[in-house]
Amino acid sequence: MRFGKISLAALAATSLVAAPVAAQAVQTSKTSAEAVKRANAKLKKESKFGEQGGSGTIIAIVAAAAIIAGIVIAAGNNDDKPTSP
Repeated sequence: MRFGKISLAALAATSLVAAPVAAQAVQTSKTSAEAVKRANAKLKKESKFGEQGGSGTIIAIVAAAAIIAGIVIAAGNNDDKPTSP
């Protein structure tokens, strides 16, 4: 019984290690890679959102707010007195 559990665990560990290696070893042929092409939509006007750095600023503000909120929560109320008399 014990040998069965050990061998089953070893088989599971081996399959977990071998799965990414086997997936990486599979190579796609040129014909299948050439058959799949991305179709781009034609745009009338291009967006200027990324040119002005608007998204980077918004992400920085949200990240700073999350860090401040984490600090406030971590340093929160330390009044852990028991409620019973």
